Amino acid sequence: MGKVLSIIGILDPRTFGEQSGDNSILSTNHWFQTGAAAIVNNGLVPLLIEKLISELDEIQELILKTLHYCLLVDTKQALDASGVSVFKSKLFHSSDAIRSLAAQALMNISAPLEGKEKMCEEDVILVLVDLLSDPNPNVRGAAAGALMFATITTQGKYKALEADIIPPLLILVNDPVSKVRLNAIKTITTMSEAPAGRRALLDHLPLFKSKAQDPSEAVRKAIKIAIEVITWKP
Repeated sequence: MGKVLSIIGILDPRTFGEQSGDNSILSTNHWFQTGAAAIVNNGLVPLLIEKLISELDEIQELILKTLHYCLLVDTKQALDASGVSVFKSKLFHSSDAIRSLAAQALMNISAPLEGKEKMCEEDVILVLVDLLSDPNPNVRGAAAGALMFATITTQGKYKALEADIIPPLLILVNDPVSKVRLNAIKTITTMSEAPAGRRALLDHLPLFKSKAQDPSEAVRKAIKIAIEVITWKP
């Protein structure tokens, strides 16, 4: 545990000395990005993933939060260290926070094509679809976000269709949390790029059109794009 906490400590701004009074989000993000780059450059990501398997829950949360920033810097080390498989295992955890952070990590790691392919190979999509019905909104939102990336590829789209992704996505269009609605609508857009997905979604245009007045501007923009893709004709 001590070594893990030492690595995670790299992300603490105090590691680099006192800040000069600038406590803004931008400044904080700068320190996290700098620390994450140091972890990646020193090849420590595989160790964090290994420790994720056995550490106490509170340490697992810290590791997943740390890996989030590391994966924004580079995904290769995590992919080579069976990160997709380890993150998938955490989707079944009893902790809402760990399930949510694991789904977020899967979203990060599936940014490159190799990550998307691994998501299909490891049958992660089926588990993420189940999490669209999770009682915790952070888990639902993160699962929808991960599926948004995973369903960019043709293989991912059809894996998701096999997992019956459409019904839970339709429910999330009216989720009380805007982030969940946004990620669900973006995933609906990627699913509508597949002929089978478009056919299934065409029947629900009234639902999508009803979101044109959503209180969230991001949701309104996303639903406009979704409708355009769903109604597109070659």
